[in-house]
Amino acid sequence: MDEGVDPKDMCRGLLGKVARLEQLETVAEPDILILFEEWLEEIEDEILSLNRTAGPLSCDAVSKHLGLSQSCTKFLLAKLKREGKLS
Repeated sequence: MDEGVDPKDMCRGLLGKVARLEQLETVAEPDILILFEEWLEEIEDEILSLNRTAGPLSCDAVSKHLGLSQSCTKFLLAKLKREGKLS
């Protein structure tokens, strides 16, 4: 393992993430999840439309146009590329 990496810290971090995920799953209402998925599809459609009309845009340009954070935009662009919807 790389120097400076503490396996105990890695395990603690992973356990913390699992605990947060379990908390989210217990409070997530199916209706809210459906609304989120619909919103996400609309955002993805808007990104694809931008790409068709203006050509490939930078993450920064898409982020500014949609009013999303850089990390959210990076996630969405990567997801669309992974799904083969963007090149």
